[in-house]
Amino acid sequence: MTGPVSALQAKTHPVWEAAADLVVIGSGVAGLTAALRAHELGLHVLVVTKAAVSDGNTRWAQGGIAVVLEGEHEQGDSVGKHAEDTLTAGAGLCDEGAVRAIIAGGPAAVARLRAEGARFDLAAQGRTELARTREGGHGAFRVIHAGGDATGAEVERTLVAKAGGRRIPVLEHHIAVDAIRTPSGEVVGVTVLDHDGVPGIVRAAAVLLASGGLGQLFHATSNPELATGDGLALALRAGAQVADVEFVQFHPTVLFTPGARGRLPLVTEAVRGEGATLHDATGASVMRGVHPLGDLAPRDVVSAAITRRMAQAPGGVDDHVFLDATGISGFAKRFPTVRAACAVIGLDPAKEPIPVTPAAHFSCGGVVATVDGRSGVRGLYAAGEVARTGLHGANRLASNSLLEGLVVGRRVAEAVAADLATGRLGDPHRGVLASRATVPVADRDALQRAMSRYAAIGRDAEGLSVVGSVLDLSMVESPLWTPRIVEDAALTLVAEALVAAAARRTESRGCHVRTDFPGRDDNTWQRGQLIRLSPSGQPVLADPIALEGVA
Repeated sequence: MTGPVSALQAKTHPVWEAAADLVVIGSGVAGLTAALRAHELGLHVLVVTKAAVSDGNTRWAQGGIAVVLEGEHEQGDSVGKHAEDTLTAGAGLCDEGAVRAIIAGGPAAVARLRAEGARFDLAAQGRTELARTREGGHGAFRVIHAGGDATGAEVERTLVAKAGGRRIPVLEHHIAVDAIRTPSGEVVGVTVLDHDGVPGIVRAAAVLLASGGLGQLFHATSNPELATGDGLALALRAGAQVADVEFVQFHPTVLFTPGARGRLPLVTEAVRGEGATLHDATGASVMRGVHPLGDLAPRDVVSAAITRRMAQAPGGVDDHVFLDATGISGFAKRFPTVRAACAVIGLDPAKEPIPVTPAAHFSCGGVVATVDGRSGVRGLYAAGEVARTGLHGANRLASNSLLEGLVVGRRVAEAVAADLATGRLGDPHRGVLASRATVPVADRDALQRAMSRYAAIGRDAEGLSVVGSVLDLSMVESPLWTPRIVEDAALTLVAEALVAAAARRTESRGCHVRTDFPGRDDNTWQRGQLIRLSPSGQPVLADPIALEGVA
């Protein structure tokens, strides 16, 4: 036994070590916003990111930022009405206090971003007022955008340039593996691997998870290849709790290409906000009679309606519907990113309908955290898509995600600075490396096929049981010694957590749709579900959910 153990230890023993006050995992809007604010507050910050600094999910966000700006909003609109629309979309599971706090912080966050150089589209040439559009679930035109449909790219460009100008150190092409914890449980750093599997340690009194989502659980997603749920898995192994993981929002409209897998081009919801409509292969409206807002209904409603229509296979088409944007004048200028994606498949949206289908888009749940990013484990913070602050509930309101990253990212940095100043955090020198030798890892292709078939928009008890069986049969035990294995282990753990929560929630609510329980049950299920790891490393449900006691 000595030989294999020694070989494993040799492969996983860190060969370098670094130190910081705060290590930020992820370089999207939440992570870079936090890093910049922490640097302003005098903290030593290190950003760790899986690819290049600008390659996160933020740059793929097309639609915009939902915000009600003072003096630049539709008559009758308000921050309060934006919050009400968010609560409605969340289908009874939002934390109202969190919603109102985050939405209220939006105008100041956007003002800071503009002051740092972000360029948003103007209502008209020569004017200073920003252009606004409307997206699903919004009762007013309050979504600002940049580059037509390239808002995320502009936000990321601005933050990356600012971080570079301030010389904030960024460790590119490194994946966070496990938290380093003190004997009393505080998180005081992380272990990482580079792209060749060379291990290292970053010791820090505070660790911020801003690692994004988990879209790669499914074959079709709007997320990049990086979105493998690493942050959720790390948090669970560090003793944190996650919640609402069964609520994965499927964007109603990604560009359909036969046989395509992985990240598919998004067709932003703003296209429907400008007047485009959904119809099936026979020309019949998909959304007529489904919801009072029609084609601008909340995303969960539209995605479910498309899925039902595809199941009927009207006109012999069962894998996509059509988005008719031919009535939008100046389409190429307003939506250059969508136009370019359509051109790749030889389609002109100004002349013919766009084939679209739903795809995994946004995780509404995540690491249970306050609006200041504090999790239930001292020293571990979470912000952005990896976090469950209570903003999204059972379904995210369109274009609230960039807003959340900007607002909560800044609040996390200020919370870390305060916690450091008051001595609430652990001593990094007392940190001990995780002792686990191996973790379960399922075959990624088998996992994605099962999740897409049985745990996507329409779920039932039998199908969820099939997913569990597929995971069990394809799992092997493996050390976390390559980036690919770290990702696959994360996908495995997160899939197990999602299936457990989805199987137990015997109702349909928001973007969790049970075909065997189609009704919403507020008497039993107007609550979230907490998940933690058992001593054996299995995700288990732990109710009831409550934020009381969160550090």
